[in-house]
Amino acid sequence: MKFSIEWLKYFLETDASVQEIADKLNAIGHEVEGIEDPAEKLAGFTVAEVLTAGPHPDADKLQVLSVSTGEGEPLQVVCGAPNARAGMKGVLGVAGAVVPANGMELKKSKIRGVESNGMMCSVRELELGEEHDGIIELPADAPVGASFAEYHAASPIIDVAITPDRPDCMGVMGIARDLAAAGLGTFKPVEADEIAGEGACPVEIRTDDAEGCPAFYGRVIRGVSNGASPEWMQRRLKAAGQRPISALVDCTNYLMLAFGRPAHVYDLAKLSGPVVARRAKDGEQIEALNEKTYTLDDTMTVIADDAGVHDVAGIMGGEHSGATEATTDVLLEIAYFDPARIGVTGRKLGLTSDARTRFERGVDPEFLDEGLAILTDLIVKTCGGTPTEVVRAGQPPVEPKVVQFDPARTAKLGGVEVAEDRQRDILTALDFKVADDWTVTCPPRRHDIEGPADLVEEVVRIEGLDKVASVPLTRAPGVAKPTATPEQLVQRKLRRAAAARGLHEAVTWSFLPVPEAEHFADGADLWVLDNPISEDLKAMRPSLLPGLLTAAKRAADRGAAGARLFEIGRRYFRGEGGHSDERATLGLVLAGEKTPRGWANGKAQGFDAYDAKAEALALLEAAGAPVDNLKVMGEAGPQFHPGQSATLRLGPKKVLARFGALHPKTLKAFDIDGPVVAAEIFLDAIPAKKNAEFARSTYSPPALQPVTRDFAFLVDSAMPAGDLVKAVRGADKGRIVDARIFDRFDGQGVPEGKTSLALEVTLQPGEKSFTDEELKAISDAVVKAAAKTGAELRA
Repeated sequence: MKFSIEWLKYFLETDASVQEIADKLNAIGHEVEGIEDPAEKLAGFTVAEVLTAGPHPDADKLQVLSVSTGEGEPLQVVCGAPNARAGMKGVLGVAGAVVPANGMELKKSKIRGVESNGMMCSVRELELGEEHDGIIELPADAPVGASFAEYHAASPIIDVAITPDRPDCMGVMGIARDLAAAGLGTFKPVEADEIAGEGACPVEIRTDDAEGCPAFYGRVIRGVSNGASPEWMQRRLKAAGQRPISALVDCTNYLMLAFGRPAHVYDLAKLSGPVVARRAKDGEQIEALNEKTYTLDDTMTVIADDAGVHDVAGIMGGEHSGATEATTDVLLEIAYFDPARIGVTGRKLGLTSDARTRFERGVDPEFLDEGLAILTDLIVKTCGGTPTEVVRAGQPPVEPKVVQFDPARTAKLGGVEVAEDRQRDILTALDFKVADDWTVTCPPRRHDIEGPADLVEEVVRIEGLDKVASVPLTRAPGVAKPTATPEQLVQRKLRRAAAARGLHEAVTWSFLPVPEAEHFADGADLWVLDNPISEDLKAMRPSLLPGLLTAAKRAADRGAAGARLFEIGRRYFRGEGGHSDERATLGLVLAGEKTPRGWANGKAQGFDAYDAKAEALALLEAAGAPVDNLKVMGEAGPQFHPGQSATLRLGPKKVLARFGALHPKTLKAFDIDGPVVAAEIFLDAIPAKKNAEFARSTYSPPALQPVTRDFAFLVDSAMPAGDLVKAVRGADKGRIVDARIFDRFDGQGVPEGKTSLALEVTLQPGEKSFTDEELKAISDAVVKAAAKTGAELRA
């Protein structure tokens, strides 16, 4: 929120400098984001008088002026403004001044052969408005030679970040109250006298939505003249970043920025029948002041008459009922709207405004009569007119909150010793009523006060946050105990293992576009946000692969030859009863070139399903999964290529991972060139290790060298090779330490429907070497175990 020091001093009597004010704002919790001094931009610009004006000898649209600055000889200035004439007073930029609008430094120069010693300036050139058809015309009493910055009363501007819990400081008066409580001056509240109306209000005003609009006040002012607002009002509005529009609109904006109270003005001639706060009807539409049309539903509060909706209550008015230059009679509206309802409506419509910001955070429910009186006074003084009596519909929620406070808690919770009398003075200065027994009655505008801790914060904040000493937390002596959970420890191991295998960790959004999320949802219900940060990030991810595919595509689009990405995160589902279900997962994507082209291997090689399987098995082993017991079963899902994908399971239903080449439809959906392989490891499905708390036995290498034996089996072509390997390993668990397939053959000598698989079996002797009888017994056991899978010994 921006405000000028001149505007602040309207509510605060103080001699403090701009820097002192900024420092105090920071000290009491209002972060100053910037300080701007318009006087610096206006340095070198002077109030000047045009003595003579004659035609340029070589240009029809230029004039040669003789300009007095109050001292020395008059200056010759070439000017093209149509309103430049002898006797007028304006603003002269002398040589060395910098034009605020374009940063140009003025110099003595010749224009069409005539010397010019500066420039007579327009409003736009000095960034004081948008007018640029002519130069600035100052009143006849403007002092020639005076600094224009001083004459214009240019005041420094402070930009403050107001936290959401302090809506009472969304107006300059609230800032002044806080500064006064902090000892930086004397607070000067503005209290407008009630303006008695002449005659009854000709419009019926009521609220039919007591929940959304508990209170709706209004009155009519007849005979107004809507023109430009006063210069002092425009100056303050511009300092706040608000563009002056017209006197009637500027008065409502001034009330909002000065007092934090939004209000609205309707052209009475454009209304028909009673003006009512009510629920919208499904499908009703309104063209708002931003010239956009919005479709409403029955959860939204609106202001309407017999003709239809005129205002999205508390957010934005309608285009067709606003005040114009032709407006003569107006209806003033000031109301209290439910903050939660305002927030929901604004999010549904995607509609933001200064009014919504204030109503959504919570305005002062007591500031209805006073606010209407101030607005009436502003309009009558600037636009004239005769007000009617006030109509009050409904009742605002002004019941104050009462908190029993113990001043001793300030030192305990805030860490600052503050005398009780000082605490009482601080709370009183902030408009809290403190009884002798420390029963504190809070002003209704302080929605943030919920209990004694909030009062402690108020005291410490005003006393000075810089007085809170830095105190280290107490720490138990000795070596700190580890705090990582078993799940976190597993994830650390996985990150190290994946990085060691050449994978790069990615961190992607937990939200996805709905089509991408549905592609990986497998029919499950998605969590879809009602108020996403972006329409492209609306659904919570049911898989980590979409984000990784998007990252791989982005890398490929930027010229990367290949991508090896992994991510550890959570997938999100709707569990039983609609509750959120989050599952820890590791996802990986291998895309592009596995090995680059070269003289040794020819063309570049891509990844295949076995690469994804190898990564999945290696990472499962790093996570402590019983890899030797896993079975390769079934397809990985519709996102994967059939016949080039599978799952890794502990039994028929316990799926630990899925891997394989992605389906061409998946690649097309994500607009990425294939082939691309991927894997997902479901960390929540990995069984916990038994007796994990016991230390491992000391490793000692075997004294005798291992022995290898080769076997060739005929198996059904459809049988997974892993089933044969697992059966062979289990033939003699004490002495068979490894088994691997080193050859696969289909062809001459192999029956149709059969495949020859050759295995290398590694045997490890213990205390003595194997005898021939022992080797034969082990071989027989291997053949017998393989036969249980349907395998037939070939050699």
